[in-house]
Amino acid sequence: MVFIQETIRAIRITILLWLLTAIIYPLAILQFGQFAFPSSANGSIVLNIDAKPIGSALIGQVFTSDKYFHGRPSVVRYSQGRRAYLTGISGASNLAPSNPELTNRILELTNQLQDENIQPLPDLIYTSASGLDPHISLKAIQQQLTRVARARNIKEDEIIPLINKYTDPRFLGIFGEPNINVLRLNYALDLQELNRQQN
Repeated sequence: MVFIQETIRAIRITILLWLLTAIIYPLAILQFGQFAFPSSANGSIVLNIDAKPIGSALIGQVFTSDKYFHGRPSVVRYSQGRRAYLTGISGASNLAPSNPELTNRILELTNQLQDENIQPLPDLIYTSASGLDPHISLKAIQQQLTRVARARNIKEDEIIPLINKYTDPRFLGIFGEPNINVLRLNYALDLQELNRQQN
């Protein structure tokens, strides 16, 4: 009899803990996130002027046109296959420093940047550990400034205010270095060009 009572009690406690940790707590956190941080809770999606999503500010994207600042290289390619996008794959190549494939990739990127008169800075040739990093350093932006201004047929001085506007400061004022979200900056450049065409 005692065994049955203890078993029932254990089942009740298990169900109660399951309700608290698997349903009530996650739903409460979800509601709090939606209320307090709606943009972050929904993936920090960047919308264009037609209110259509063009990407997430949290995930780096590949920009190949000279009209855009290029982000950090990545071995993750979300745009190359729906399956990768849905599964949320992230990560580095995990190639050892002695691996010739890694050496060749770095040399290829370095040569490509040097052909464009761009100094091969670390965040322009090395991938991040997650493969998702959407930010690059101010130095990496400055190295690409001439190319972007020439491709858009504008002066560099017209881009600098946007760079200043979209520069994220150090975390808590002391950690890390100032950096720039490449997607936000490139979209701001497109908006600037659109406004110039309309005026």
